Amino acid sequence: QSHLVESGGGLVQPGGSLRLSCTASGFILDDYSVAWFRQAPGKERKAVSCIDGSGGYTVYTDTAKGRFTVSREKSKNTVYLQMNSLKSEDTGVYFCAATGTDYRHCTLDWYHMTFRGNGTDVIVSS
Repeated sequence: QSHLVESGGGLVQPGGSLRLSCTASGFILDDYSVAWFRQAPGKERKAVSCIDGSGGYTVYTDTAKGRFTVSREKSKNTVYLQMNSLKSEDTGVYFCAATGTDYRHCTLDWYHMTFRGNGTDVIVSS
């Protein structure tokens, strides 16, 4: 059965870092672009970043620019979201999702995704 699993969330102090992982089972993740989304408590889900299948094309929303880096590791069938300089407003559930897209293209449309993970909690608090 094909699915995505996020991991790496937790409690971190403001200014700290976390690396989230999104690992695919049952399919080759490099065949898909992958996007990260965040849902803060009581708020709508928002896009954070996406990466194409090659790993050479990335998109960051204003939420992530300058602080987050998305990357992929083919051998582990995994995409990462490195988050630095975390702020309290980064708190939320982080989801990864995957869909087929053209080369050097990725999408931040949640409803366009083929596979979606169940999320991992990130809490930024002192």
